[in-house]
Formats: sequence, structure tokens, C-alpha cells
Amino acid sequence: MPDITTADFMQRVVHFLDRYEKNLPPVPPVIDWAQTHAARWVGQGDGGWLKPLELTAGHGLNDLVGVDRQKNLLEANTEQFVKGMPANNALLWGARGTGKSSLVRALLATWAEAGLRLIEIDKSDLIHLPALVAQISEQPWRFLLFCDDLAFEADDSAYKTLKTVLDGSVEATPDNLLLYATSNRRHLLPEQRSDNLGASMVDGELHPGEAIEEKIALSDRFGLWVSFYPFSQDHYLDVVRHWLAVMAHEYGLQWEWSEGLQKEAIRWAQARGNRNGRCAWQFARSWVGKELLSRV
Repeated sequence: MPDITTADFMQRVVHFLDRYEKNLPPVPPVIDWAQTHAARWVGQGDGGWLKPLELTAGHGLNDLVGVDRQKNLLEANTEQFVKGMPANNALLWGARGTGKSSLVRALLATWAEAGLRLIEIDKSDLIHLPALVAQISEQPWRFLLFCDDLAFEADDSAYKTLKTVLDGSVEATPDNLLLYATSNRRHLLPEQRSDNLGASMVDGELHPGEAIEEKIALSDRFGLWVSFYPFSQDHYLDVVRHWLAVMAHEYGLQWEWSEGLQKEAIRWAQARGNRNGRCAWQFARSWVGKELLSRV
């Protein structure tokens, strides 16, 4: 067996430590919430850590056109929460691309100076809520826990964890934490025709079966439901005009609304089989970009 010099041994030790350190979890950063307005929960083992997010200029409340009722409901609830008054966890449900997520992020921009902070969390990480609470419970800020696109499959037991979270236990729902979730489903779980077979009539009253009761029970735990509906053509065109005006102003582009531009916007939506705010924003970006390019 060849002799191993001290230098060879130390080199092997260094290589081993390098490989070991690469497999270690990242060191969680210490967040200065006075400077950081949003973070994302990163699940890890039985707990996790908060990753600071750099916010870019997003949609403001004035950019959400035609959803005044939804804005008023959620802004009032958020103001109650920020000011230390009773407020409800909120479920924003309905058609895709209609401004659910944008509304939550716009609320952060509106209330950040008053102490509101946003924490994004994936539905699979809701089981780590006690660990998250331990990190923020002593903070003076008001934290909005945001779970985007929340939905569960029929065999997904994670929804039971969420039910526990929303039940209002002391550990799960501290005074400085509120949950806002978005979903395309009102009841968060897929509903099947067979679920109705368990319904029964008792003294002339219809009693839903256990399967339906279980699925309704989860969404019932959100105190505030805010519904979003597919856009009419007029609503869609209003949003198109708004975004064209915003983007044209940003780039110093002279433009005017015309019948031809309206038909182009309608064809854009028809090609995608959908009329919503996201579609209107994408059309405006495409049209303004082409106009700028043609004038170079």
C-alpha cells in the first residue's frame, strides 16, 4: 500500500468537505421586513425557511378594470386586517385570467407602507404552517399568506391539513397572519355526479351526502368568498383599451382607438378561445411592440 503524505491526506479531506457542503441545505437568510415586502416559503424537511423576493412594478388596483365589486370587498377586508381589526380569510375563485392573483399583489403595493407583508406558499407546504408561524409570530408586521391556484385532487389528503389551518387554532392562525387563496374551483375539490347519490330527504328537507359535505366544508372555512366571472366582449375591450393606453404612454407611442384595432383585439381573443384580463394584456403588449418596431 503506497504511503499517503500529509499533503495528500489534507487534499482528500478538503475534497470530502467540498462534496459534503454541496449537499447541505442553504443557510436561510435573515429577513429585514422593513426593507423586504414579500417572501416565498421554501419547504424543507419538517420545516422550511423564507426566501426574500425582489418585487417588480406590477399591476396596481387601478389597472384592474371592471372588477370594482371584487376590489372593494377585498380591499375593505385587507384594511381591517392591516389596522388590527377582525378580518376573514378569503377565497378568490372563478374564471382564469380575470385578475385574482393580480388583485392580491396589488393590495400589497397599496398597503405595504402601512405594514402589510406578503408570503407566498405552495399548497403542499401548508403542513409547515407551525414552522412558518414560529418565524413571524413575534414580528410587528401584518402578514398575508398567499396560496395561488389552490385546488386538490380527489385522492389528495392535504386538504385536511388546510381545514385544520382554517379552523382557527391558536398555533395555526395568529393575529398577524391572514390567508388569501385563489382557485378556479369554488369548492377546491373535484365534484362528481356520484357524490349526489348520497343525498337524502329528511322531513321534506334535502340533506347532502357525506361526500358533498366534505367538499363544501373546506371552502366554507373561508369567511370571505370573492367570485370572478368570464369577461363579456365589452368588458374585454375596456381592458384592452386600458392596457393600450398604459403601454403607449410608457413608450411615448401615439395611438388612437379604431374599429380596425377593435376587430384585431377580438380576433386575438377568438384565436385563444378566451376573453379575460390576461388575454387583453398580452394583446396590448403584442400590438404596442409591433407598432414600435414598425416605426424604428
